[in-house]
Amino acid sequence: MTRADGATTPDDHVIVLFGALGDLSRRKLLPGLFHLDRAGLMPANYKIIGTSRKGGSEADFRDIAKTAIGAAAKGEVWDRFSSRLGFSAFNADDPGPLVQALAEADKELDEPRRLFYLSVPPGAFGATVKSLGDAGLDARARVVLEKPFGVDLDSAVELNALVHSVFPEERVFRIDHFLGREAVQNLLALRFANGMFEPIWNRDHIDHVQIDVPETLSVEDRAAFYEGTGAYRDMVVTHLFHVLGFVAMEPPTALDGRSIIEESGKVFRSMRPIDPKCVIRGQYAGYRDEDGVDPDSQTETFIAMRTEIDNWRWAGVPFFLRTGKSLGESKRLITIAFREPPRKMFRDAKAFVEDYGPDHISFDFGDPGGITTSFLAKVPGPRMRLGQAQMKFSYEGSFNTEGLEAYERLLYDAMLGDRTLFTDSDGIERLWAASADLLKDPPPLHRYAQGSYGPQKMHELIAPRRWWLPST
Repeated sequence: MTRADGATTPDDHVIVLFGALGDLSRRKLLPGLFHLDRAGLMPANYKIIGTSRKGGSEADFRDIAKTAIGAAAKGEVWDRFSSRLGFSAFNADDPGPLVQALAEADKELDEPRRLFYLSVPPGAFGATVKSLGDAGLDARARVVLEKPFGVDLDSAVELNALVHSVFPEERVFRIDHFLGREAVQNLLALRFANGMFEPIWNRDHIDHVQIDVPETLSVEDRAAFYEGTGAYRDMVVTHLFHVLGFVAMEPPTALDGRSIIEESGKVFRSMRPIDPKCVIRGQYAGYRDEDGVDPDSQTETFIAMRTEIDNWRWAGVPFFLRTGKSLGESKRLITIAFREPPRKMFRDAKAFVEDYGPDHISFDFGDPGGITTSFLAKVPGPRMRLGQAQMKFSYEGSFNTEGLEAYERLLYDAMLGDRTLFTDSDGIERLWAASADLLKDPPPLHRYAQGSYGPQKMHELIAPRRWWLPST
């Protein structure tokens, strides 16, 4: 059903949260579903069934939801939302209790659609999906899979085959919450809705592209997971490459799932294999002292790398990606650096006070997000002197409407069956294939201090260019 404001209300749904008592459910999923209800974007009739391998009860689930939602958990919306929460035990070897819970929901809601959200360890994906298929629960159902999807090409191919034995690709939603952010989606708007940008979005005008996601957090209580994953698998294949796909894609024929996935897939197929010589791996001092970490761990907590896209638009333009834990600040940033024009006239006039480097457009895809354009302008005064100036746009206060948080947007789209902001099996497998050389022969680790910006070796990777963040 389409509302007066153009938004579509999803069909009636039963949403099953696997791992419903876990961290992601508390931080994002339950608050997100509540906010969707409050915004009028949930189905007219729905039920949320939590499951957990660790046991629990409906009362536990409601208490967790109330704590997660916080001060907003009161009044009519909360009463309605909490009345739709249920709980079921689930074990992949014995799906009987969930089968019964869904049968009761079918009677209550007259055979609604089902959305299975697998907020479980990656190693449990296969067994959970297989159990759903064996129990016949895939009817009228879609499945949402958290990252990472596999750890290399072989595991991704095997997992895709297993998932496809139960769910066809059009009903599989591999979630990347980075793509759900308003500022990342604004790339499409800025490029394709404004005539001033798309004509210069190519190798003739762009010198390089930088995608930066530094994090101040350490691995904290995720050390056991992180040891088998590392920064490359956890962040680059799962998030940064997909953001790169949005930056580099050709104009899609429509803003729908099929068109967007086709164009980002072309980018992934055009990526050159990752050269280990173009990768800097780091590990923060003290990581090996974390609980659950091997004292001789070779897991990277930082990675900086260069990759290239071998097609007509981007040939010769390097893409620099950087992310890591325990760094000096937290950012979510895409920077487009333009080629420098000839500036001899200004040098002759001694107008430069320093070399500022290329002009930039930066997309901050944090919350609330925004766009910053950096350029050179005349400093006021009696003589020609150049200084760096900026123009900024911020989502906060710019529009008289409240946007959806990333997980809210992706949950809503999954209920609608809209795959625009999700990744497909071909794209995932192509990215793992491009990563094969790096995973087989990773470069050595470089130690870096917590609170720094990473190992000094990273500056050699980008030279003669410089890493750039607006606040540094």
